[in-house]
Amino acid sequence: MTTPWMPRRTARRPLAPGVAAPREPVDPARIGRRVVRRQANGMDAGAIAAALEEARFGARQDSRHEDLADDARGRAELAEWERIAQLLATAPEDTVYDPDADAAVQAELAADAAAAAAREAELREAARIAARADELQALRELGTLKQTEPCYGDEAVRDELTRRAGGFVQADVDGWLAHALATRLGHYRDPAAREAAAGLLTPPVLAHAALLAELARLVPRTDVDQLAFAARLATAEPEAAGALAVFLTRARPESR
Repeated sequence: MTTPWMPRRTARRPLAPGVAAPREPVDPARIGRRVVRRQANGMDAGAIAAALEEARFGARQDSRHEDLADDARGRAELAEWERIAQLLATAPEDTVYDPDADAAVQAELAADAAAAAAREAELREAARIAARADELQALRELGTLKQTEPCYGDEAVRDELTRRAGGFVQADVDGWLAHALATRLGHYRDPAAREAAAGLLTPPVLAHAALLAELARLVPRTDVDQLAFAARLATAEPEAAGALAVFLTRARPESR
């Protein structure tokens, strides 16, 4: 039986985002479509057809100028006039254009709302990660990190602390997480959290945790400070440390 948090060859999750609010990129095509919809609101098929011809004339004129030939907004405006013209061509006579009754517009608005909600959730998560990173940093400075139980999301906080350090491994944080995972402290009491850790933590941390767990079973009541060599082995040779943990698991009497 293998330990559930043994290292896997999976893609690493990207570092935690910064706290700065994610900015929605400017989309000239979207701006163009919205301008057309405002202008077309309340227009009938004849007025739409006239506006379409004017847009086509403008596009032909722009094509003669090199700096306007690749105008994304202009192309989007023309395409939107064409779409609205086709929409009214199949509608009952005397129908006027109403963006609120346009299924394509409503679908786009719904997608925009979902994207905005996702950006807001990303911002809240980034703020939470930053606040927790500040908290763990303060605990490190006080020398009380080892007495702190990890919480859900601390794997991302580890990434944030590493990012703040310019990519340097935070050995004390890694050791703290490995010990918590091995002894099932904090949110690692939940089997699902331990399983998820395999895709959230680095191979050295996972190998360290697996090796600590097996050494603790082999020599009960061992002080974690006596197992400092496990961290060094896991950092230098995570695959070898993981293999050793598996070997010790198989060597247990109850696993035979």
